[in-house]
Amino acid sequence: MNCPRKLLAAILVTGLAAATLPLLWAQQLPLPADKNAAPAPSLQTQNPSGAIHATVSLVVVPVTVKDASGKLVTDLQKNEFRIFEDNIEQPITLFSADAYPLSAAVLIDDDLKRSSADKVQKTLQTIAAGFSPADEVSLWRFDEVPELVSDFITNSGELLTKLQRIDLSSSIPGIGSYTMTNGPRVNTAQPPGPAEIPAEAFGHPNNKHINDAIYAAAEELRGRPHDRRKIIFLISDGQNAKNNTHSYGDTLKLLLSQDISVYAIGVGEANLNRGITFLGNNVLAKYAHSTGGDIFYASSRDALEDLYPRVTEQARYQYTLGYSGAHTDRSVPYHTIEVRVRRPGLTILARDGYYLGDNPE
Repeated sequence: MNCPRKLLAAILVTGLAAATLPLLWAQQLPLPADKNAAPAPSLQTQNPSGAIHATVSLVVVPVTVKDASGKLVTDLQKNEFRIFEDNIEQPITLFSADAYPLSAAVLIDDDLKRSSADKVQKTLQTIAAGFSPADEVSLWRFDEVPELVSDFITNSGELLTKLQRIDLSSSIPGIGSYTMTNGPRVNTAQPPGPAEIPAEAFGHPNNKHINDAIYAAAEELRGRPHDRRKIIFLISDGQNAKNNTHSYGDTLKLLLSQDISVYAIGVGEANLNRGITFLGNNVLAKYAHSTGGDIFYASSRDALEDLYPRVTEQARYQYTLGYSGAHTDRSVPYHTIEVRVRRPGLTILARDGYYLGDNPE
């Protein structure tokens, strides 16, 4: 590791905006030197107690790298990465390949069709196996309204018990109280070509509010410790109603402002329509790709059980890159980020950009 662990933990305050650090402390644990990097601007003040403070700007970017087979690449070095803000290359001043504990909000779709709900129901307890004793996990279920099932849990036994008690049968179409009149839709839009309506889709209304569920989970993750990876672990078919309280743009802004990544597992129609998903029309894929997370697909119980630990492993073992925001135009709230690697044939997952400041407008 090329950066002291304590410094990195402290710098992960938001990964987005300026962090105010005591200058004397910073002198004890300096940022890694980069001869080509311009010094970050600092404002020094002398307070009555005699302590000098400085403002240091650092943009922190978690990055996942995969090979052509989809396996994680874990042997890259700092000099193999390049990072760009607003199309301008930035000197990398912070680099780490260390694993991090997770603060995870698990969001479970409670408005799945019967076959998908049955598969998810039978695998819920295996989600616990993907988390370590150092992680903290909250549990949510959602349809029209997100419901917090359990606040953050660190005990694996308690997490397993909470997962075992979640019942997805109450909202399965045909069992609840919905009026079944609407035809099927794919990711809130009519699919191209002649409509092909699966038998189980007849009468399944699209009342799900994925934006609102993600927004609520992000609000909960906002105040979690800054030395953790903050992720939303979403299991859903990707069907999203048009009348969410929060728009996609507002929800994404909150995620990027708080350095939260979305990892989604698509079940049901989200899995059957992978071609559409790859074109970016699926809301699960859009959230995952824009926040530097990832999306996976499962059509069977076994596939789901295999994916749960894969999601948490990938989130935990990201590279951490950081660069000085010395030349960032602070009159503009949003800035794009692009990460490249010099080694050919690799896929890089990193968030599309960041917003200055802690709170979205």
